[in-house]
Amino acid sequence: MATKPKRKVYEAELERLQLELVRMLEWIRTSGHRLVVVFEGRDAAGKGSTISRIVGPLNPRYCRVVALPKPTDRERGQWYFQRYVENLPAAGEMVVFDRSWYNRAGVERVMGFCTDDEYWDFMRSAPEFERMLVRSGVQLMKYWITVSPEEQAHRFRKRLDDPAKRWKFSPIDVDSQRKWNDYTRAKDLMFEHTSIPEAPWWEVDGNIKRRARLNTITHLLSLVDYQPVEYPEIDLALAEPDDGIDRPPDRRRNLIPEPW
Repeated sequence: MATKPKRKVYEAELERLQLELVRMLEWIRTSGHRLVVVFEGRDAAGKGSTISRIVGPLNPRYCRVVALPKPTDRERGQWYFQRYVENLPAAGEMVVFDRSWYNRAGVERVMGFCTDDEYWDFMRSAPEFERMLVRSGVQLMKYWITVSPEEQAHRFRKRLDDPAKRWKFSPIDVDSQRKWNDYTRAKDLMFEHTSIPEAPWWEVDGNIKRRARLNTITHLLSLVDYQPVEYPEIDLALAEPDDGIDRPPDRRRNLIPEPW
């Protein structure tokens, strides 16, 4: 049975992997590569914490997280993929989707937020949409983080009991366990129709968060054929001496209080 890595081991390995992520993004930036990473999965499976460990050390000018709210009335009248297309990366960028166009195959299907026609049109269109992205030079990775019903219930209870995490709990979460089997069937059908050679689904065991984070980052790095970027030598010059510049007095500066 898999066990949780000890904190010191976990933190040391995470630090090593995050340095590799920095090197990977620098290669993406300088080479003009375009990378899209999609994260889907059960509620409370650990998507957000995994994403935060990936993007935490990265340059936000070239790596961004997209977590779209529910569509507006205008967006509901658009082509379904349109608002996601607007957030795709340009050359030299990495975009991480915290949930994505696959909302339609998951929560929208299970909760009845889309019609049968809309659902099946999505299942036919998604593979073609993704093949088009890949043909255009976008590298697309899709991760599904899974969690057991017992662990999900445990994490929901922690959210409800922790004031710092209470905001994470939504009305949809109430139905997550009651509709567990419906979500399972929706996930299996989604994989059957949309796990394509150009962009397969990769499953992550999310029951132990530390293991899930390390395994996901390791796998992501293995799929990007990046090379270390050589930096030019920089000669840092010392600041020039202050030649008697007349500075305003401290009483005219709005310094914050310093309780620490």
